[in-house]
Amino acid sequence: MNVCIIGEGLSALSLAKNLINKKINVHYYHKSENGNFSSNRTIGISKSNLEFFKEKIFQISKNNYWKINKIEIYTDKIDTENLLKFENDNNDLFYVIKNDKLLKSLNSNLIKSKLFKKIILKKDINEESLNKKKYDLIINCDASNFLAKKYFTKKISKNYHNLAYTTILKHKKIENYTATQIFTKQGPIAFLPISNTETSVVYSIDIKNKKFDNNDVIDLINKNNTKYKINKIDKLNSFELSSSNLRNYHHKNILAFGDMLHRVHPLAGQGFNMTIRDLKILSKIIEDKIELGLQLDSLVLDEFEKKTKDKNFVFSKAIDLIYESFNLDKKVQNKSFTKILKSIGKNKNLNNYFIKLADTGINF
Repeated sequence: MNVCIIGEGLSALSLAKNLINKKINVHYYHKSENGNFSSNRTIGISKSNLEFFKEKIFQISKNNYWKINKIEIYTDKIDTENLLKFENDNNDLFYVIKNDKLLKSLNSNLIKSKLFKKIILKKDINEESLNKKKYDLIINCDASNFLAKKYFTKKISKNYHNLAYTTILKHKKIENYTATQIFTKQGPIAFLPISNTETSVVYSIDIKNKKFDNNDVIDLINKNNTKYKINKIDKLNSFELSSSNLRNYHHKNILAFGDMLHRVHPLAGQGFNMTIRDLKILSKIIEDKIELGLQLDSLVLDEFEKKTKDKNFVFSKAIDLIYESFNLDKKVQNKSFTKILKSIGKNKNLNNYFIKLADTGINF
């Protein structure tokens, strides 16, 4: 069996490793020679997704991820009473890992396999040349190539008019297992520990009415930080924020995957987790086909779409609703939404439900 994966990044490499573990030949087409390893971005991986990742994709070393056992959510100022607090006495809530660390580990492992072949693209992908190679499945993770523009343009999308700024704080050593999110007037800022001396920051800033330069952002980070004695703030990276949901997941034997299927606001840290949940479902469908001795074809992709599209749409809209509710609450200044959240925070059953929802996603 032969599968072609087009694109680069964690979604493409994670999928490639999962398929190779099933003894499937993978041709990996990508544009960047250096693999896009230079990044100060981090990802959060839920407990169940990390277990799946370690079992079905790649055994991540414990030294490469950092456990989070408590989440505190505030509005405006961190020194006020928190709106919500999630914690689990018996289990970690989720884990934080640096993008580049996981990318390098996956890449190093993949290039050792005889089933894996890297092909650097000097120009846009050519559909005719792909068809000549008679791949069973073509999986496209690149939103800018010819296949995306020809077959995957119909989507429900939204521009948040936000820029997400990411950086790493180097600070004095503290016990650092609590993630903090503050809904400021400029937008949500998250402090995500990655060690006792380093913490990742993701700040989504509304730029519709005002522009911010890097110095402004650093000032805002310092203003909203009351926990860490900072020694250094790494270089800021930024990217535009939007949400989207693809209407059609596949065309014949060509599947869109990763961020092409769905993009969500980073306030809940669910983007990569949604992709891993998709991979779980696709992996199981492929395993079942192999066990029955069936060929991989468009029926695999049709089944995958039926099992994931509705769940992904509902989950994406739920994240968007959270963002817009805080945004509206901030504009009208009646704090009704924050009052509702405080009531939820006092209900242990609802707390446990939301912990499970963030861990495993929607099941229906």
